[in-house]
Amino acid sequence: MALHWIALMIILPFAGAFIYAGIHEYLRYNSQGKASYGLVYNEETGTTHVTGIAEDEEAYDPEDFDPNDYTNPEARTGSEDADRDKS
Repeated sequence: MALHWIALMIILPFAGAFIYAGIHEYLRYNSQGKASYGLVYNEETGTTHVTGIAEDEEAYDPEDFDPNDYTNPEARTGSEDADRDKS
């Protein structure tokens, strides 16, 4: 009998989160209507995340990604570090 309680205690938080997400999305749907979700690329950090996309915007297409276009803000050149240290 104790194994049933352990299984219930493990599953309960996930079930609660699933129910909460469902209610949250239902309430959002009632107030805002149908939403379009998709992958969005952040050029500053070089990362992607799933979020709501506005009607006038286009979703991120991984086929169009060029890793050479990403410039890491943490990777500075020596001259930029020297200029920063002078001030």
